[in-house]
Amino acid sequence: MHAFNDLDQTTQTELEAAAFRRLLTHLDANKDVQNIDLMILADFCRNCLSKWLVSAAEERGERLDYEAARQHVYGMPYSEWKEHHQARATPEQLAALEARQAKKSHEE
Repeated sequence: MHAFNDLDQTTQTELEAAAFRRLLTHLDANKDVQNIDLMILADFCRNCLSKWLVSAAEERGERLDYEAARQHVYGMPYSEWKEHHQARATPEQLAALEARQAKKSHEE
């Protein structure tokens, strides 16, 4: 059995990519989990994943369209996902997100 850091770089990258694909599959299977809930609990959401893909591409000298990245993460155009799966944020969710953001800004 290996420690992760003992694996060669290619294997590490392949495992990380597989885990990312599994995360996308998991999020797709749990469309009821709203982005705002992810932001409140974990400080990231599907849009963040899309932005991270664009950023990773830029770090490699590639250009990746943000909307194309969102379509990859959401499994469909974002506008379609929003129409079918995104609920209006409740006042409680908005308050919780605001509290999370305030706490985060005080910690920085």
